[in-house]
Amino acid sequence: MSTQPLEQTIAATRGVLVNVTPDQLGQPTPCASWDVAALINHIVGGQHFFVAGLEGEPPTGEQPDFAAGDFVAAFDDASSACLSGFQAEGAMEKMYKLPFGEMPGAAFMGLACTDTFQHAWDLAKATGQSTDLVPEVAEALLAQSRRFIQESFRGPEGAPFGPEQTAPADAAPADQLAAFLGRTV
Repeated sequence: MSTQPLEQTIAATRGVLVNVTPDQLGQPTPCASWDVAALINHIVGGQHFFVAGLEGEPPTGEQPDFAAGDFVAAFDDASSACLSGFQAEGAMEKMYKLPFGEMPGAAFMGLACTDTFQHAWDLAKATGQSTDLVPEVAEALLAQSRRFIQESFRGPEGAPFGPEQTAPADAAPADQLAAFLGRTV
């Protein structure tokens, strides 16, 4: 299995991160409990979570405040390690034990793509950037999400996903994915 979708997701996320300005860090995001700074911390921290999972280590819990420094460089370092981990020989076939269950590497990479991509959309929306991110990746992630996200994964704050929302008929694929994952488009 190719890591191309993850590569494209990382590039799109970086493209959003480089356009975030310091005066935007306190702005609200589509993630109700996070402002832009907290969302950036989650995006960069998520890359570290994926690396830890690939290395068979538990997540560290405490993360530095990436948003207080050069968060683009922090994302570059962490996403490079994440991508290298998924590109390692046998990584896609290997089973990984994660805090929420066990899954094969290909599914874990799908989770990494979806999480990173959706939060790039959240950050773009919060900072007034285009949310029309990599249409072909968004379409693939939407199809994958429709197959694997069960209604039991949806709920109020704290559940992995909110209730599915309606996207306009002419919405870009990334906006359709966001609506499916519970965001108001």
